[in-house]
Amino acid sequence: MNENENKQGLQIELPQDVAKGNYANFAIITHSSSDFVVDFACVLPGLPKAQVTSRVILAPEHAKRLLAALNENIVKYEQEYGKIQMPANRQAPKTIAPFNVGGKGEA
Repeated sequence: MNENENKQGLQIELPQDVAKGNYANFAIITHSSSDFVVDFACVLPGLPKAQVTSRVILAPEHAKRLLAALNENIVKYEQEYGKIQMPANRQAPKTIAPFNVGGKGEA
């Protein structure tokens, strides 16, 4: 971003139906040569299916920017609230499911 863009700022509209958000505790990430696809879902114990609540499709450059932005925000979060604890089992699946569910994607 150059200085002129920074001074002008970017106006972002957040429609009310989008502002409420979608809860997700599971993500599946797939990719092709031109896109990354992130499906967010909600997995609940006792329910046979996880329903995808949102799908985000990103160009590879934007996926890498998102990774950097998430990393920056995790660092800031941990400075303010303490280290985020991860399960000790290194063999655990790389999905971000809160329960022991199978999945072919990695997150």
